[in-house]
Amino acid sequence: MMKSALAIISSLCLVVSISHAEVNSSASEPSEKVAAQKIVVKKQIRHGKHIVARAASKNAPVSALNKNEKLVKQAVVASGRRHLVYRRVAIAPAVPVVPPVISAGELAGLNLTRDPLALKSNVAYVMDQASSQVLFEKNANVALPIASVTKLMTAMVVVESHQNMSEILEVTDADVDREKFSTSRLRVGSKLSRDDMLHIALMASENRAASALGRNYPGGLPAFVVAMNAKAKSLGMSETHYNDSTGLSKTNVASASDLAKLVVAAYQYPIIRHYSTDTKYLVEPSIHSTMQYGSSNPRLTLNKDWDLGLQKTGYINEAGHCLVLQTVIDGRAVVMVFLDSKGKYSHVADAMRMRHWLASHHEQQNLTRLVSKTDSQG
Repeated sequence: MMKSALAIISSLCLVVSISHAEVNSSASEPSEKVAAQKIVVKKQIRHGKHIVARAASKNAPVSALNKNEKLVKQAVVASGRRHLVYRRVAIAPAVPVVPPVISAGELAGLNLTRDPLALKSNVAYVMDQASSQVLFEKNANVALPIASVTKLMTAMVVVESHQNMSEILEVTDADVDREKFSTSRLRVGSKLSRDDMLHIALMASENRAASALGRNYPGGLPAFVVAMNAKAKSLGMSETHYNDSTGLSKTNVASASDLAKLVVAAYQYPIIRHYSTDTKYLVEPSIHSTMQYGSSNPRLTLNKDWDLGLQKTGYINEAGHCLVLQTVIDGRAVVMVFLDSKGKYSHVADAMRMRHWLASHHEQQNLTRLVSKTDSQG
């Protein structure tokens, strides 16, 4: 029984057998008897990345370990005896170290700027929509990549072109993202109206829809980009430049103060307000296919505490997480811009922190005015 057990263990690995008698025996026990009861691994010889284990018995040397193996010593019990077993163990491949993504704002050192609200966004700009009074700013005049916030300008150019919104547009291979290799639910060959394309481009930040909108502009995408830059110039967006209709290009740049002007201009169009704040929408890209899209920013669009008039998110590595919005806080319409934020939802958290600060700050301002008025009357 003992022989068969040892034979099984020896077939699996290199075994060092140590009997209970050896463990309990005195130092005077004949070394010949001990040698007969065990197999000793004398040494491990390294040859480059390979390890060769040689035994002190008549057993054949253990074959060379490959670079993905190592010997691991393990104690086992068989037939009432304790054995040390050297097993071949595969070495888990090393996980490649992925360097942290550094945004354009971090490269410019904007992350070193501190603010009283400890925002995660390296850039922030908040203003009163009616008076244009600046309520908060942080690195607001630095031009940075803006990712899918670009689609607000795309929407404005489409709306102001007065093209037929019922015209059917087809997604082609030209709309496939070969810069960031982003995914899309719209397959090549999908067909939607211009109106549907605009809806999901604003609400769900659908890149192929935004690409198709630009490509189907009179003169094609090059003419569309020219129109985008011309519109930016007319709005006084001096730190802004566009190169595509999606925002996937890192060369689509703008400052936060420029984007506040864009939000105010885009807010004038009800269709942009509605589509950018919508939460769900069904489209039929083919006769037998129906898809439901959702908002790219459900944390705000589904939050009943927010009176959103317009919003747009964006993200690429170079831009970080971006968010622009228009909302009403304590009866005052305000525009918020957050760029280059670290963390998937940090830009939304910054907006919530800013909203709370504005509400408390506005309440304090009203209280100060009330006290001043009372004093003057007294």
